[in-house]
Amino acid sequence: MKKILGFLIFLTSITVEAKTVYVTDDLELTLRKAENDRSKIVKMIKSGTPLTLIEERSTGYSLVRTLNGVEGYFLTRHLLQTPPSAVLLQDANKKIEAFQKENDSIKAELAALKGDTSKIDSLGHSIVLERDSLNRELAELKMTAANAIEIKTERDRLQERVVGAERELQKLKRENQALIDNSNQDWFIYGGALSLAGVLLGFILPKLGWRRRSSGGWDTF
Repeated sequence: MKKILGFLIFLTSITVEAKTVYVTDDLELTLRKAENDRSKIVKMIKSGTPLTLIEERSTGYSLVRTLNGVEGYFLTRHLLQTPPSAVLLQDANKKIEAFQKENDSIKAELAALKGDTSKIDSLGHSIVLERDSLNRELAELKMTAANAIEIKTERDRLQERVVGAERELQKLKRENQALIDNSNQDWFIYGGALSLAGVLLGFILPKLGWRRRSSGGWDTF
């Protein structure tokens, strides 16, 4: 019966998810092998040591694990959900010390800058000159870009005129060739007509001469 009751207590004491807890503001506390103060001490735990909570038992002890993997039972009343005040104070002091060092460094840099105003003035003058130079270069680039756009526009316009002139030239060549072809055809027709006229004359004139001779012969007879 006692075994069954202990088993039930064990089941109800199992935590669903492990969480981190911290040791309270004592000097050192014991991490033991079992859930009583007579069991073997596994490790001595210092204040502020973070532990992983595995189980919180009804016996007043909790099963925990150290960062290096050592497991044991620790008194639950000595565990906190947040770091103890001593640890928080130590962390705060470390942050304050770091901020103080940073503040001292900034003060030293500021003092060095104040003690050497000539370098600051020279640097400011150099920055102004560089700014003016960059502004001039930017203006020149803008002007160059505008000229480039204008040149491109003029070039495109001239190219259109060249293309138009080339088309007009081709058109004139075709019309000229057509005129030459028509002229050659007319000369061919004229030549053919003249040749035909010459043939006809060559055929008609001898007959006319023969008729004249024949007619004169009859008159003489």
